[in-house]
This record gives sequence, structure tokens and C-alpha cells, in this order.
Amino acid sequence: MSDWISRIEQGRGGGEVAKRSFTEVGSISFDRKFASLKKAVHQEVIDEFNTRFGNNALGEDADKAVMDLIHQIIAKQDQSVTRVEEARLAQEIFDEVLGLGPLEPFLRDNTISEIMVNGPKQIYIERQGKLELTGATFRDNAHVLNVINRIVSSVGRRCDESTPMVDARLKDGSRVNAVIPPIAIKGPSITIRKFSTRALQMSDLISFGTISPQMSSFLESAVKGKCNIIVSGGTGSGKTTLLNVLSCYIPDTERIVTVEDAAELQLLQEHVVTLESRPANIEGKGQITIRDLVRNALRMRPDRIVVGEVRSGEALDMLQAMNSGHSGSLSSGHANSAVDMIARIETMVLMGKDLPLPAIRSQIASAIDIFVHLGRLRDRSRRVLGIYEVLGIRDGEVALEALYEFREEGSGTPVRGVLRPTGHTLVRTEKLRAKLGRESGG
Repeated sequence: MSDWISRIEQGRGGGEVAKRSFTEVGSISFDRKFASLKKAVHQEVIDEFNTRFGNNALGEDADKAVMDLIHQIIAKQDQSVTRVEEARLAQEIFDEVLGLGPLEPFLRDNTISEIMVNGPKQIYIERQGKLELTGATFRDNAHVLNVINRIVSSVGRRCDESTPMVDARLKDGSRVNAVIPPIAIKGPSITIRKFSTRALQMSDLISFGTISPQMSSFLESAVKGKCNIIVSGGTGSGKTTLLNVLSCYIPDTERIVTVEDAAELQLLQEHVVTLESRPANIEGKGQITIRDLVRNALRMRPDRIVVGEVRSGEALDMLQAMNSGHSGSLSSGHANSAVDMIARIETMVLMGKDLPLPAIRSQIASAIDIFVHLGRLRDRSRRVLGIYEVLGIRDGEVALEALYEFREEGSGTPVRGVLRPTGHTLVRTEKLRAKLGRESGG
């Protein structure tokens, strides 16, 4: 069985056999009609597979071998099925044997961005920003727990009563969070944030209406001019996507070190070092935090440091890096507004070290040049809602000036509006002037 887990980790759908998808219409009646047949075939496939292969490593044709075996066993059953029914049965059994069961069709669907399992009888998906309740289900709590254990065991972790919450990652980079009883009252829960197989470009964000061409040109100049930029926004607002797009503007001639909880950034430059945090092992040892990685990144001779998301005391190390010759660094954080992001950075710094608030605000004002704030509107669309310049300290507070702000037009749905320049222009232009001077040879 351990080798089957490795097959999952080699990527779902190694052959055509794992690429089919079936409509969810009538899935409940289908499951009822073929429940006993599916269970019998599934068990026989496992027994036959163990007999044929034992502990031997599976070859590259394992997917086809398993699918052929499933069809052979279905054909032996004393029950007539149509070709369509047989194909669907075979795919579902294949997914149980070598995949993650009822989640596999959603993992194969590139239009789905998130999968949420609320106990065995509720599976939601997010598609184009909207939640949908699917017709797919697990058999029972034990079925969900089996899938959770497949996921976490493949990355050397466990999920049980002593460790009822666990984070993991699929081989394709998708992030997984699992929570089980007793803290999950209604049954085991799984949340999967799918990893995009294609890194979005700025042109994609413009076509989606997330950002305007004028604003994208401004941000391109800001990144190339080595401005320190923080991207803020709520959960699912597109922070990581925008951070990745902005990172693409970093010149190929520079050394980039990225620091993330779960590696999601897809930088296209050649000179990139990717660092990922690590939780404690089963014995509670070996944890490596984002703060540890940020500190280590400073010893790696980076031209730019990209921190996927600041959440705690690493905020102080990030500010110090931005203030100590690592201009052009990028990061993101959860916040409801750019002003709220400043307050959160202050709080995060205090989590790492007890410093006077005026000293923290002085660090923020001197380190960060620009805030970009994203949000999800009532129609679930993702938009850049504002770009703000940090002007320094005024009346003891970090002062922001809006350069661009989203103005809604009307009150219907879908939301219509334009991100307009406010009339204020960038004041702190030293970095941009220095960059332009170097490029022109001045």
C-alpha cells in the first residue's frame, strides 16, 4: 500500500485512465444502485493487486495495469452494466485505489480553486469565486479519515486524537488542511487550496478586471525601481497571485530568495532560492519557522527577499531587511485595508520583540514604500481596491497617501467600477530615479 501512496504523489492521472471526469447529475442514485458491486470489486482489486505485485515497486504503466484489472474484475461480476456505467465505476474504483476517492474529479478539474469537505456527506467547491455544493459524498467518517491519512502520511505526518489538526501539501503544491474529531464536531473536515498549474500573468489580471493597465504599468516601474511593496487583503482575495505577478518584474540579473509557509510562488527567473517552513515532527521537534527562514535568507546574499506572507514576529526581521540594503523586497499579509495592515504589522512586530510603538512605526515608515490592497466584492470578484504610498510619520502615525482607488459605479451585480488615479503622484521617487539613472548610464 505504501507504494500506492507514492503513485498519488507522482501526480494524479499519470495516464489517460485517470483523466476522465463524470457528471455529478444522478450520482446519488448511481451510488445506491452500484454500492454493493463497487465495494466487492474494490476489495477484489486490492486482493488481486497485492497478489500480483506484493511489495514490488510499481512501474510507469501501473495506472493502466490497475485500470485493466478493474475492468477485468467488473466483467466477471454477475451484474449487467452499460459501457458508460462500467467506465464510471472503473474510474471511481481507480480513484479509491490510487487516489483520494471522491475528491479526485475535483482535483482534475482546473476550473476549481478550492475543495471543502464538511464531514462525509458535504463536499463544497469554489469555482470562479462562487461556492457550490456538489453531489459527491464519502461513505462515512472512516472513509474521510482514510483519505486524510493517505495525504498526511505521504509527507511524514499524522492526524489522530493527539494531533487533530494538520497541514500538508499535495505533490502538485496544493495546500491541505485537515481537522478531525473531537475538535471537528460534525466529522472530519478537509480543505484543499488547489495549486494553479499555470502561473497567471499581469495580462490575465487585466483581462479579469482585477487591475487596470495604467496601474499595472505603475507597479511594474515600482518593482523594477526597487520599491518595497506589501500586498494586503482578506482570505482568498488574490494576494499570492498578485505577489507572484509582481515578482515576475524582478530582473533576471538579481538573486531572489523566497520564504513561504507552503511554496506557492512560481517565479520564472533562473536565480531563485525557494525556502519553505517546516512544522514540528511527531516528537514535537524540528520546527523551522518563517522567522528562522527570513533571518537565514539575510545570510544568503539576496538582492531581493520575497516573503509569501507575514503572520508573526518575522515582520520585524522583514522590516530590518528592507531597511538594510535589500530594497525591492515584497511580501503580503491579511488585512481589511492598508491602514489595518499597518496596525497588523505593528502587532506582529510586538509578537517578536517588545519595542516602543514609535520605534516600530518609524521602522515601517522608512522600510515600506507602497501598499497594494486587494478585496473580494459582493459578486465575489477580486479587485485591487487601492494603491497607497507611505509618506512617513505624521502626528505619530504612519501616513498613507492614496495613488489609486477603486470607485464603484452603481449598486447592482456584477459590480461595476473603475480603479482611478486620485491625482496624487508618487512623492518618494528616489529609488525610481536611481534606477532610471543607472539604466540610462547617468
